[in-house]
Amino acid sequence: MIDKLIQKIQKTGAPIVVGLDPMLKFVPDHIRKAAFEEKGETLEGAAEAVWLFNKAIVDRICDLIPAVKPQIAMYEQFGIPGLAVFRRTVDYCREKGLVVIGDAKRGDIGSTSAAYAAAHLGRVQVGDSLCAAFDEDFVTVNPYLGSDGVQPFIDVCREEKKGIFVLVKTSNPSSGEFQDRLVQSGVTAGEGTKPLYEVVGEKVAGWSEQLMGENGYSYVGAVVGATYPEQGMVLRRVMPRCFILVPGYGAQGATGKDLIHFFDEDRLGAIVNSSRGIIAAYQNEKYSKFGPANFADASRQAVIDMITDIDQAFAGVDR
Repeated sequence: MIDKLIQKIQKTGAPIVVGLDPMLKFVPDHIRKAAFEEKGETLEGAAEAVWLFNKAIVDRICDLIPAVKPQIAMYEQFGIPGLAVFRRTVDYCREKGLVVIGDAKRGDIGSTSAAYAAAHLGRVQVGDSLCAAFDEDFVTVNPYLGSDGVQPFIDVCREEKKGIFVLVKTSNPSSGEFQDRLVQSGVTAGEGTKPLYEVVGEKVAGWSEQLMGENGYSYVGAVVGATYPEQGMVLRRVMPRCFILVPGYGAQGATGKDLIHFFDEDRLGAIVNSSRGIIAAYQNEKYSKFGPANFADASRQAVIDMITDIDQAFAGVDR
């Protein structure tokens, strides 16, 4: 699957993944009204509004981008109807030729991680049948429980030819409370210290060697926030075979110039996420001319502008 993602990035010229993280406040009034008239002001109505919103945006941007990243929490808040729309969104994006990165941040003890891996990437045995639950192409993974919480995902990736992105240095403001802590860098006392995110990065680099793609990158990738470009530069060196999923662009403050060192010399090695900066673009003054009625057109323009911003950043840097 990592090879497929790379091929799609090369075909579109856009190392971009759009986060499908819908909240009802992002959904225009006319979409909500239509959904509520059909299904009421219920969880079913909210889920229908999210589906109509997602579909309209995907229809307008699918030719520009290689991938989408639905955040499962935004669907879970609407209960079982929301999860049904999550799966419906995954299937529809696949039909449109997009790679789907499930943003679930799963990770637990071994048996529980095995169940999470089966749910999101693999299949579950039901009688004589093998059934896929959510069936994403990649999923994000929390490594806090260590190797026995991550290995079940790698095992399923090997079976299904799918991938994971492991949290290493996240984009949120308080990430440094734990991730920047200096910790002993080796098993022997006196070996010195380094930030926890770097230790995690070294571990991810080790996991990545288990499952390599044909293009020189592993099915095991990493999440490193664009809001921390200096750390990104370090982690690019620490994890040379890991594709990096880079959140934090746009609404969280990062711009194209912050992204350069997440990539390799061939402008590969990273894919940059933008969520509300694209799906809620019509609410931004910059795109206000589109209005709520043309919200999907605003999203398309925001994608085009993001591609231009990244291209200009590369054009201005001598690597």
